[in-house]
Amino acid sequence: MRYAFPEDELRPLSCKPLTRDRVNPAHIELNDPLGNYSLTLIDSLSTLAILASGSGLNDKGDRALAEFQHGVAALVEQYGDGTEGAHGMGKRARGFDLDSKVQVFETVIRGLGGLLSAHLFAIGELPIRGYDPITHSTRDEMEPEKIKWSAGFTYDGQLLRLAHDLGKRLLPAFSTVTGLPYPRVNLRHGVPFYKNSPLSYEVVQGQCYPGEQGQCLAMPPPNRELTETCSAGAGSLVLEFTVLSRLTGDPRFEYLAKRAFWSVWERRSNIGLVGSGIDAESGLWTSPYTGLGAGIDSFFEYAIKSYILLSGSENPQYSISEGDADTIGLNLAPPLRVEHHEPDSFLRVWQEAHVGIKRHLYRGKTYMHPHYIQADLNTGAARAYWMDSLSAFFPGLLALTGDVDEAVETHLLFTALWSRYSAIPERWSTATGSIEGGLGWWGGRPEFIESTYHLYRATKDPWYLHVGEMTLRDIKRRCWTKCGWSGVQDVRSGERNDRMESFFLGETAKYLHLLFNPDHPLDKLDAPFVFTTEGHPLVIPKSARKFQGPTDTTALVDSNLPSAELGSCPVPLQPIPFSVSGVAARSDLFHAASLARLHLMPTIDNLNSPIIEFSQDHPSITLSDVRSPSNYTYYPWTLPLELIPYNGTSSPMTSRPTYDITFPALPNMVLTPGMLQRVANGILINAVGGLRLGMIQDVPVSYGGSGDGDLYRVQAINNMPLGKDEKIFMARDIVSSVVNPQDPNFTRVRDTTMLDIVVDVVGPAPTFKAKVAHTNDTTQSGLNVAPEVLLAGALESNSDAASQVKMALNFLANHVASIMAEQPAKPDPKYLREYMPAITPTGVGTAPIPDVQEASGPNTAGAPQGSLMWNAIYVTDQNCHAKLPSSVPREHQIIVMKRGGCSFLQKLANIPSFAPARTSLQLVVVVSFEEAESEGESESSLIRPLLDSVQVTSSGLPRHNPVPLVMVGGGERVYDIFRRAVGMGIKRRYSVHAQGVPISNLIIL
Repeated sequence: MRYAFPEDELRPLSCKPLTRDRVNPAHIELNDPLGNYSLTLIDSLSTLAILASGSGLNDKGDRALAEFQHGVAALVEQYGDGTEGAHGMGKRARGFDLDSKVQVFETVIRGLGGLLSAHLFAIGELPIRGYDPITHSTRDEMEPEKIKWSAGFTYDGQLLRLAHDLGKRLLPAFSTVTGLPYPRVNLRHGVPFYKNSPLSYEVVQGQCYPGEQGQCLAMPPPNRELTETCSAGAGSLVLEFTVLSRLTGDPRFEYLAKRAFWSVWERRSNIGLVGSGIDAESGLWTSPYTGLGAGIDSFFEYAIKSYILLSGSENPQYSISEGDADTIGLNLAPPLRVEHHEPDSFLRVWQEAHVGIKRHLYRGKTYMHPHYIQADLNTGAARAYWMDSLSAFFPGLLALTGDVDEAVETHLLFTALWSRYSAIPERWSTATGSIEGGLGWWGGRPEFIESTYHLYRATKDPWYLHVGEMTLRDIKRRCWTKCGWSGVQDVRSGERNDRMESFFLGETAKYLHLLFNPDHPLDKLDAPFVFTTEGHPLVIPKSARKFQGPTDTTALVDSNLPSAELGSCPVPLQPIPFSVSGVAARSDLFHAASLARLHLMPTIDNLNSPIIEFSQDHPSITLSDVRSPSNYTYYPWTLPLELIPYNGTSSPMTSRPTYDITFPALPNMVLTPGMLQRVANGILINAVGGLRLGMIQDVPVSYGGSGDGDLYRVQAINNMPLGKDEKIFMARDIVSSVVNPQDPNFTRVRDTTMLDIVVDVVGPAPTFKAKVAHTNDTTQSGLNVAPEVLLAGALESNSDAASQVKMALNFLANHVASIMAEQPAKPDPKYLREYMPAITPTGVGTAPIPDVQEASGPNTAGAPQGSLMWNAIYVTDQNCHAKLPSSVPREHQIIVMKRGGCSFLQKLANIPSFAPARTSLQLVVVVSFEEAESEGESESSLIRPLLDSVQVTSSGLPRHNPVPLVMVGGGERVYDIFRRAVGMGIKRRYSVHAQGVPISNLIIL
């Protein structure tokens, strides 16, 4: 306030204000948040209100409350009281009538959220200890009630009216056909720089090219405005806009924010991942990457917090006038449905998103210590191995949702990083253990401290108080200046930058205070309140939980969805005897320290700090504030000895076995882009010469891993990473010519239990999609192949092969973009081909399945290939009470019967004897109806039939030629298929093994 107000931010080193860069409008890192409306004051009002409750030790609440009230009065003096009259004009502007192009997201979370939170504190809806706002009613019922403060100021809702003014100036950004807001808006002129916005159209002059100041230009300006926003920017507006709508009765904000949120979520990939960059006009993702940090982070946060905020309030009844609808483009995008307003719907979004995160982004304990990576949006394949400081919010979010164990383990890594660098660098690589891309600054971000606060609230473990003490001492030591608090430009050297971001006071200081003030009244508030992503507490007052708008409902569609369930926080773990911290006693404590390379932390005997000059006459400064502790044995390095268990041990770090399988190139082989072909559920390999498969062994989930069992998995092809659910398809013909059949690293093993029955049925032609159809689950990695034995493997490494692999790697790296889906082939219109799993029997009466030519599998488009060899099919009932006619086994190759009524051996005994021939009986198929009634046609529900004695004829004599038998599920549906069948064959199943372990995602066609 002394050095920078009424400007936006402070330069703490030069003691001057920091303002927008008017000379360089493209300087969006500065101009996006700084709107020339006293940003830091607005952002820190809620912090002052929280400090006003005091600490319980040396209460300074009266001073903080006075500063809060003084800040509100100063803001009103600059921007008016939000009314239309003379008092609505401030020294700087009438409301936020400012010629400033700002980012919608930053303005909402910092400006709008700060105003709303401060208003809720001012009227007593959010608690301040000792503050009892006494309202004085006015004679005019239309006037708001007044609250008299000290120094002669009367509060009557000025902050809410200013928030409404600011919100209305953001509405033009929502005029898009996608429902996604444009990323930027001019607070005075709207969105004239977006040429496709309906608000840029002038009726008199026709379609024009808007200029920066709203004028209509005959020619387009040279540089068009970027329309790219992000998931966080578009989908993290629900909290602030909903509270604004509920407090003002203006439904536009809540409706548009929810529409933007659902517009993002409905564009998620097929594997449940949300991307980062997205175009507001086309709705297309602009980047294939996804993660937890910048551009995505707060979308997950607002999913669960919207559920909390909306809990206990009725769904709003919207009625927006036609004029207002036109001004905000309400009818441009698809309307919301009823479920889009229900709290449970937001909870389901979080739950589904978390499943996708755990499946594709989470790397478990077998990667030294759990952490998250950057992955491909559509496949889940690893794309980068860095983590940014923004993603440190995630442990706190997990604590909020009851996933405390995952929160604790991931927070440990950030704690180790802070221990190493005395800050969290903007981006750090788990692969190299160093700062990624030179992004080594820390701008005072609050996310790590925020998570520390939430975890302490969830566990009450003193570990987090010591972590908070560590961060507090480091901030005081490295960031203090005589005018404020600086950022750290390089966490390694300690170089500082001349900027105090508004969120340092708005969030970082706030969470530190709350961490060390467990008795704060906000933590005892019996209401569904939330902290926004900018750290502003918000709550819907009880009077506004039933929406006060008109009851006319338009553009809403009813639906019935199952209710979602939110987990609850577990009871805090009791500390191990002779210790007081459950976290400090964890056996994986030092795993995080190892991944963070904590042993590389520099040992500095004398660590100077600019705060020394302030310490001479200030009692709050101690030696610990200017010097790091010298004991680097324990982790974190602030951990006192009394927290360490006397017999504490570290569990061994696990690692996943990995190796490569390299296929040598054939002489004169020319590598082409077509050797790899993307299909709907994986990659089809058309040539293996010069190919290298990167293998990794997954571990069972029961052992804490994130894999699918004790299996190998192809994780990369020629250094191109694959997602966990992507499959690799290889044709048998291309393998046999280049592999060594004796190599144990690549061996095909026949499945002796399961096979597939292939049936051609008279019926309508199927509609085939571009995908590789396969009937085995993730624990069986091969489709059936031709009957001849095929063993595949990799030749021993040699220099020629290595050269060819390098050539293939370089070639494929340049042609990844050329991987395209195969066009669907035309299916035979006569028949519909069905594939159904079958299980073989066990026991002494079992006969081997005929060694015949197997049916061909579908092509990559899903269309059938080839004809089936058996076409004489006899369908009977249970076959328990009478012997079949003698002609049946002689003239039919397949007999189909129902399960039940008698034993399997009795069914076989009622089949007359016959001489083996190509045209005689080859296989008996038993259709089970029990699995159809219980679990459907899933092969997991099939139980192997038991033939506990040798097969006999109806007369009781041993059968010289036992009859092969298989059982299928499906009940009446499958039984009807066999009645209409015109052809049948079998396809055996094979799994590919490496070193005796199955490869889960490699399938031989």
